Amino acid sequence: MSTTATLTFAFRPLDPLKDAELLHSWVTHPKAAYWMMQDARLEDVERAYMEIAADEHHHALLGTGEDGAPAFLMEYYDPARRELVGLYEPEPGDVGMHFLTPATGTPVHGFTRAVITAVVARLFEDPATRRIVVEPDVRNTAVHALNEAVGFVPVREIQKPEKRALLSFCTRERFEQAVAAV
Repeated sequence: MSTTATLTFAFRPLDPLKDAELLHSWVTHPKAAYWMMQDARLEDVERAYMEIAADEHHHALLGTGEDGAPAFLMEYYDPARRELVGLYEPEPGDVGMHFLTPATGTPVHGFTRAVITAVVARLFEDPATRRIVVEPDVRNTAVHALNEAVGFVPVREIQKPEKRALLSFCTRERFEQAVAAV
């Protein structure tokens, strides 16, 4: 797998107990600083993802590679009920999203862009999804560039309890235009 064209992914529900050890290694790695779980213990990760599994408005999936091995984490949520309540005016069909690619000793060129493309495409598979909302840390310039590459448009900075964030939106049309332009 050397180019984004050959990277294909599948998705499966995250199992908070079976996947906790793997997730713990991902979210506590220095590369995942913006995930804000650097000091989490294994039990903290289990608890956090058990809460997500029990929440009808927040979901976690593992993206898997062609070999079936876990390759990244994807979360999506209802921004009218989680994460962004009171911080922007939600519209019908809004879906919030987070994704995390784990650190690796052997980076694959284009991997993270292929991941975000797959995540956004997965969310737009649902015809009810009209717009995807993200709120990364304002300092996370790498993810801002990735977001823009798949069609996200920054709107404004917002203050969340844990960070200053860049509120951005992506419509289905902007995503399709961005993917077609590659």
